[in-house]
Amino acid sequence: MSAAGDRLQDAARAAALALPGTDHGYPFTEHLDVYKVAGKVFLIVTDDPDDQIITVKCEPEHARAQERGYASITPGRYLDKRHWISLGPGPGITKRLVTDAVENSYDLVVERLPRRDRPGARPVQR
Repeated sequence: MSAAGDRLQDAARAAALALPGTDHGYPFTEHLDVYKVAGKVFLIVTDDPDDQIITVKCEPEHARAQERGYASITPGRYLDKRHWISLGPGPGITKRLVTDAVENSYDLVVERLPRRDRPGARPVQR
């Protein structure tokens, strides 16, 4: 994958939309495409052509390692900088890396949801 920002964003969008229970919209501004599961944010895609980044949830230790390993991965923009990272186009930013970041972010959000709110959860039979 090229390090071009539009490809990074397209890969993130495709990865997010492939996950069960994902919805998206523009609740904050027309330049922030927000992806949620059960009403909880797991991905923000910045639509500004001058600032092509994605922001994902990440465990703090893993986030710091990613920031040290890639010049274009920084503490998350817009959100808690300990638990979120932003990925921009640059060396080493591959489609696989972007897909993994989106899927890991989704998993972090889903694992913190009550079981009844998780995608694919069956209603409790009484």
